[in-house]
Amino acid sequence: MARPLRIEYENAYYHVTCRGNSGQDIFSTDGDRSKFLDLLSRSRDIYQTEILAYVLMSNHFHLFVKTPLGNLQEFMRHFNICYTSYYNWKHGRRGHLYQGRYKSFLVDSDNYLQEVSRYIHLNPIRVGLRSSITRDEKKRYLRSYPWSSYGDYLSEGRRRSFLEVEEVLAYFGGDTAKGRRDYEEFVMEGVSRKVPNPLEKGAGHGIIGTEGFIKKIRGQYVQSTLESREVPAVKRILAQVEPEKIIGVISESFKVEKEELLRKGYKGVGRGVLMEMLYRYGGMKQNEIGELLGIDYSAVSVMRKRLLELQGKNRKLLALIEKVEKRL
Repeated sequence: MARPLRIEYENAYYHVTCRGNSGQDIFSTDGDRSKFLDLLSRSRDIYQTEILAYVLMSNHFHLFVKTPLGNLQEFMRHFNICYTSYYNWKHGRRGHLYQGRYKSFLVDSDNYLQEVSRYIHLNPIRVGLRSSITRDEKKRYLRSYPWSSYGDYLSEGRRRSFLEVEEVLAYFGGDTAKGRRDYEEFVMEGVSRKVPNPLEKGAGHGIIGTEGFIKKIRGQYVQSTLESREVPAVKRILAQVEPEKIIGVISESFKVEKEELLRKGYKGVGRGVLMEMLYRYGGMKQNEIGELLGIDYSAVSVMRKRLLELQGKNRKLLALIEKVEKRL
């Protein structure tokens, strides 16, 4: 069966979810959940995405993501590899953590922004015994659930720094006491009465939107997606760093001569970090990095993937890479 199309463009909005392989849990401890959010924040910084809402359940998660650079696939690949590497290392396991690729719905933000955020925030009371408790009990439980962005919407005091609440709250008068109260009332409507599941709107074609929005997307993006090998994404970060500076910083940080770092046969981890930094901060595509280092672009992809796996296992390496990023 063919994979569903991944439609990408600048400033697109997506509902994204991943489930554990064979229904298994993807979080074993609260420490796992905290690490998940830390890696989400880090991935968000690297790929300059915006996180509008999230919820972590025992065997799956939901994200509401905006991609100013049109790079959902890169963001999710990096994020999922990072968390899988961490979880496998932490719990002494191997293999796939998730059940296949992530699932995503393109969202018509003009008409479904509020509904998708509400759907995500209501997840904790849709499962198990909590689906049958009273309305007041559900209200209290949702407010106190620590692994959802719902509490961040209702209180500035507990808000995580990576979360963007302004766009959704703008529909309720803004990020004010009244706006936050009105948003809570909107969410609680989904408890008091049956409201449509916005994800059902995207069944079959993967787009949550009006007929006009779906027609527009099909006309502007679907055909070009079918005709291309992969969906083009804006890979160049706006504030690019000169490759020569990146090479110098990596050379100093890993204590290796520039000539050795650039030598085709050099196997040190610094070379993999160089590839990653050229990609993230130099605005270079993988084929361009390959040309610079005298290797095929596919080798660049393999090395970057290995580096992500190493970061999940080696805290010293992760700390060193963070220092490199600060210098860049």
